[in-house]
Amino acid sequence: MDTHSSIIIYNVTVYSENQTLKNGYIKLTNKKITEIGEIHQYVRQPKDHVIELSPSYKVIPGAIDVHIHGVNNADAMDGTAEALKTMARTLPKEGTTSFLATTMTQSNESVEKALRNAGAYIEQQTDADAEVVGIHLEGPFISPKRAGAQPPTHIQDPNVALFQEWQKASGGHIKLVTLAPEQPNGLALTSYLKETNVVASIGHSDSTYDQVGEAIEAGASHITHLYNGMRGLHHREPGVLGAAYLRDELFVELITDGIHCRPEMVKLAYDQITSERMILITDSLRAKWLKNGTYDLGGQPVHVNDTTATLADGTLAGSILKMNDAIKNTMSFTNCSLEDIVKMTAENPAKQLNLFDTKGSIKIGKDADIVVLNENLDVEMTFCRGTLSFKKED
Repeated sequence: MDTHSSIIIYNVTVYSENQTLKNGYIKLTNKKITEIGEIHQYVRQPKDHVIELSPSYKVIPGAIDVHIHGVNNADAMDGTAEALKTMARTLPKEGTTSFLATTMTQSNESVEKALRNAGAYIEQQTDADAEVVGIHLEGPFISPKRAGAQPPTHIQDPNVALFQEWQKASGGHIKLVTLAPEQPNGLALTSYLKETNVVASIGHSDSTYDQVGEAIEAGASHITHLYNGMRGLHHREPGVLGAAYLRDELFVELITDGIHCRPEMVKLAYDQITSERMILITDSLRAKWLKNGTYDLGGQPVHVNDTTATLADGTLAGSILKMNDAIKNTMSFTNCSLEDIVKMTAENPAKQLNLFDTKGSIKIGKDADIVVLNENLDVEMTFCRGTLSFKKED
């Protein structure tokens, strides 16, 4: 297509930042959203490439997955550009246009290799794929009591000096860190992250409710995969879960596959936290988009069936959840609206990562990261920075 031409998605329902247009259109030019309006307002230009659909098709901002390890036999811990390229090329199929390449608890050498690789990839990635907008460092600064599928042998106490080394190795691209603030030096690292504009997330943590309060005072503003890898709710000790419910300072991740937490618990969380603070994530592994079988996670065999990924002892080990299924499930479990979904998949993560000036909503001037859904909420088309990155086959 001519680089000077524009793409017009015409006669669709557009979920823009401030309103929903039932008979709308959206214009994409030079990687940006350049027009939004009702179809009677559209004036065709000679080089416009018009994609005419129907109002049953919905245009929403692309999802930003802040917690994803892998997909399609690739993992951020592989430490190769090919792995990140595979992830970036595959994710538009499920409506994800940006993501944080997420590491896991491993040896210092393995973590540093993954960080260097991701940092280098971010500097040279192309517009045609989902964009790696940073790195999520999950572990090794977590609680051994709440390791989950993180290998206990590599867990260590929070360490500001080590984090500084790793941030330098990544080229400054670590944007979010999951840690247990109750561990020795946990509050010191939390404060340092806040000072350097990195999101401090409480996860794989045995913190009490009061310790979470101390972490919030130090700068924590995020909860990693609610319910999983944390001290749960008790009527005399609300724990991390109680703090996630009650503390408005916290954005809260949730895996809505119906396995990591039952549908009723998704609804309970949604009713308490609401779309104002919830962020949908996949926390997916390399096995997503692959057949059932046994795959690797941090040197551990993971057994995958149609819905679930587990270690040999039955411990849940990430997910094979696709973002568009997370959307469908969440709407089914909670009866929320698509406007709420847009907040939880795009607006909230963009705000948390300080990207809302360019991403996270459909607004003139923002990056043309958009997804076209059909009447069944299946992904029909995904555009990454104005380039058609995925189109469903007829």
